[in-house]
Amino acid sequence: MTTSTSDREELIREDLIRAEAQSLGFDLCRFTDIDEAWPAAGRLEQFVAAGRHGEMGWMAETLTRRRHPRAMWEGARSAIMLGVNYGPEHDPLEALADPARAAISVYAQGDDYHELIKARLKALARWLQGRFGGELKVFVDTAPLMEKPLAERAGLGWQGKHTNLVSRAFGSWLFLGAILTTLELEPDPAEAGGCGSCHACLDVCPTNAFPAPYQLDARRCISYLTIELKGPIPREFRPMLGNRIYGCDDCLAVCPWNKFASAAREQKLAARAELQAPALADLARLDDAAFRELFRKTPVKRIGRDRFVRNVLYAIGNSGRADLAAEAERLLDDPAPLVRGAAIWALSRLLEQQAFAALSDARRDSETDRYVLSEWAG
Repeated sequence: MTTSTSDREELIREDLIRAEAQSLGFDLCRFTDIDEAWPAAGRLEQFVAAGRHGEMGWMAETLTRRRHPRAMWEGARSAIMLGVNYGPEHDPLEALADPARAAISVYAQGDDYHELIKARLKALARWLQGRFGGELKVFVDTAPLMEKPLAERAGLGWQGKHTNLVSRAFGSWLFLGAILTTLELEPDPAEAGGCGSCHACLDVCPTNAFPAPYQLDARRCISYLTIELKGPIPREFRPMLGNRIYGCDDCLAVCPWNKFASAAREQKLAARAELQAPALADLARLDDAAFRELFRKTPVKRIGRDRFVRNVLYAIGNSGRADLAAEAERLLDDPAPLVRGAAIWALSRLLEQQAFAALSDARRDSETDRYVLSEWAG
């Protein structure tokens, strides 16, 4: 009995999909079925029930759909999980050494990965449907699909003790994308965890955001505080931010598996020179138009100028640099109460007590915003 060309393609279609994914710029492509129980759902429910999601209300609102991939799409039978390496060329922790400069998370120093990966996912989906048929839906981080547990089941890596994905091939530096499909694809074996007794990621966290291994309290996480939190950052955490103004790479950067990591091959994900440890003084002077221009096409743009400058001012307050006090004082007249309040806190850290008290007496009577007045009061 002979095997037809279509039968041979059917037998090796996973390899064909992998080859096409690689040609489109994906570094990893693996498959998993979605028929089995979903233990990650229970962990997510506990996370939300404990309030550890903070102000990310969308996590609670979409909890039902996050419980299982089938809750997202009942007709799905398989998941194609894809990874793009965004490994940095230099150690991200080096940026923490100069308090007069800003540390921006590695993933946000280049173009926004959402747009890049979504375009590639759509291209792969079009090819896949034209070649093998079936229905498909693509996902990249913005839909209520739990991508990290799916990636672990597909064998891209495992969720480490810091809850992020760790890859044997790329360490901590993988962007994830997913395609759900009605096709029944041969699943790859899951990846067994490789953390062992290591707890470097837990120990390095400045804010102790990990209540236990494999658990995160987002309310204490610097990435959450500098990106998701819309109001003033709680006073207890401000000194711990250091010069981190957008995200935090500490728990990723110290992972021993990074010894196998390599720099990203995608130039659009490469760090822009102007976003590698920029001067805090320069960032404090950004108005809305300049902010949008500097951070065009990057993830940073989505938090807006006011929230961003809030973070910059906290970093200025942590710098110990008296010469930066003038930047904070200038922002006492900023239209945004969030910025004015952060400027007050920065000055409270940089000025001598007597000078700060005199400034407070001279200015706070003109304030009407309750939050800003509370910052003067300390």
